[in-house]
Amino acid sequence: MHWIENNGVRIYYEIEGDGDPVIFFSGVGGGSWSWYRQIPYFTKKYEVVVFDNRGAGKSDKPREPYSMEDFAEDGALILDRLGIWKTFVVGISMGGMIAQTFALRYPKRVRALVLGATHCGGSERIPPEPEVLACFMDNEGLTEEEIIDKNTRILFSANFLLKHPREVEEYKQVQLQAGVQPQYALEYQLLAIRNFSCCHKLHNIEAPTLIVAGSDDILVPPENSKILKDRIPNSELVLLPDVGHAIHVEAADQFNRLVDKFFEKH
Repeated sequence: MHWIENNGVRIYYEIEGDGDPVIFFSGVGGGSWSWYRQIPYFTKKYEVVVFDNRGAGKSDKPREPYSMEDFAEDGALILDRLGIWKTFVVGISMGGMIAQTFALRYPKRVRALVLGATHCGGSERIPPEPEVLACFMDNEGLTEEEIIDKNTRILFSANFLLKHPREVEEYKQVQLQAGVQPQYALEYQLLAIRNFSCCHKLHNIEAPTLIVAGSDDILVPPENSKILKDRIPNSELVLLPDVGHAIHVEAADQFNRLVDKFFEKH
């Protein structure tokens, strides 16, 4: 087990594999376990770095507001500890917001950038339907199993839930083993999303960028990815048909191949 410390906050991370480095930034409540469909694939040819966001998993959960800059700096300090200067960067959902922040703060450290199921915040963000967000946030009185079950229905497409019960159950078990973050930590992470706004800065992203979205994403509508594509200079957009928000799980094989092929070009 490995930790770094950022201004008194301990951040848990894992590193596995040999080859060119790639760091994965996770979404709300996520961490190293979120990439269970990526780690076996990418460690065959890459050095994979994953970590638990502050407020989740084995990392500290301070009772104070978090920001995308905090999350990005946590990742940068992990890379510093490992002696990694330049890396491939992948971020899904809130992790995509962290990845945008990382690419803007540390442009020379990003070899290529992958943004999945995410947005650039601010007034230009296209939000989910209010009832979707309310359902995602409301965990009051629910057990961990009930919270995970509720969120699963938001994160995956209806088609996937119906046709792939084994994969859905695997996801639930991975989440249950990792544990659900405290409600206050969830709210601090959601506050970081509400405070995030970088649409006006995207033209400054220097790295070649792959943007991936699911057509059936109800949490971060795919129209947000079109905004990213229009604003990031050297970018390409892939829309996965009939796929929900958790593209890296629901369409893991396709996502992994897309990202790998993109990395091979850079």
